[in-house]
Amino acid sequence: MFLHRKRAPSPQGNPVSSATPRTKPATPGAAPKPPVDDTRIREITELAPPSHLLREFPASDIAVTTTFETRSAIHRVLHGADDRLLVVVGPCSIHDYDAAIDYATRLAALKREVADELIVVMRVYFEKPRTTVGWKGLINDPRLDDSFRINEGLRLARRILLEINELELPAGTEYLDMITPQYIADLIAWGAIGARTTESQVHRQLASGLSCPVGFKNGTDGGVKIAVDAIKAASAPHHFLSVTKGGHSAIVHTAGNEDCHIILRGGTVPNYDAASVDKVCGELGHAGVAARVMIDCSHANSQKRYERQLDVAHDVAGQIARGDDRVIGAMIESHINPGRQDLVPGQPLAYGVSITDACVGWDATVGVLRELADAVRQRRVLLTDAS
Repeated sequence: MFLHRKRAPSPQGNPVSSATPRTKPATPGAAPKPPVDDTRIREITELAPPSHLLREFPASDIAVTTTFETRSAIHRVLHGADDRLLVVVGPCSIHDYDAAIDYATRLAALKREVADELIVVMRVYFEKPRTTVGWKGLINDPRLDDSFRINEGLRLARRILLEINELELPAGTEYLDMITPQYIADLIAWGAIGARTTESQVHRQLASGLSCPVGFKNGTDGGVKIAVDAIKAASAPHHFLSVTKGGHSAIVHTAGNEDCHIILRGGTVPNYDAASVDKVCGELGHAGVAARVMIDCSHANSQKRYERQLDVAHDVAGQIARGDDRVIGAMIESHINPGRQDLVPGQPLAYGVSITDACVGWDATVGVLRELADAVRQRRVLLTDAS
């Protein structure tokens, strides 16, 4: 049994420890102390601090303007001042520079076509959460060969984001790691916290300090309470440990993020239909959170069948066309070519095909965005006539 004793105050008013001093002179001939620190660490490699990459790949005027204006537009959508639909669309994950820029170039042109109805943000995901093991994304393993050249991955990620923004196409990403935002967050117009991390305190704290709007996904079981709690938590100020742009440990004091919302991604059953939206909006209102939802057309809502994203998007378009202004956004996993492929060492990869979740192809993407844009036009007419 341990014996606990009160500490006597020092003359200065500070407690004095009654414990035996920790440092003792080494006893000649004594056995060495057993290792207790870093016993399962094979190697620690230093990262270039964020400030180095920000100097190497500085945000251009076009990139800054694109990011700022898109964040402002999304803010207006979330607060009922803009009736456009936010659409986050793009590959499940980025694994190839050429394909990413090719896709972005196509999407930038389509964005201009539907700009009056849609706020189009390219899905640019560099980090992948894993249930067990697997490729964790471009930042973690940019060469796709388990070499884990993270310094190289961070540089490539920032370069890709910069080039996408310079097409006047804003970028959205999932925030998984606590340090990565210092390297790329200035080029992100919208962020997501995934279903596996919405309940995480550190991710809620992170969201409270991010400069962009943030969507929280409902839990993998379909429950929305953790996302509602996350939105409320992220709207408040927090104080936590992080790193500075110079790479030093620091205490971060945030102001809270008023631009957070829920993403419905399904669970044991889909939750994109009108009845589910009604139910979730009721829960949001009861919790004092704005009844505005984004619908993820993939994941559990598509029951992991990528082609069903088109059916989900069609249903969402119908809700919008019938005048539902609580649906403020949609997410679609899309690539140049449809489907997915396995990452096999030594085997070449097909161009423009996902190596994580399966995606719809480009032609289908064009059709979906045009359908959603048409739905927004119909909603405007309906709501204008009603007023």
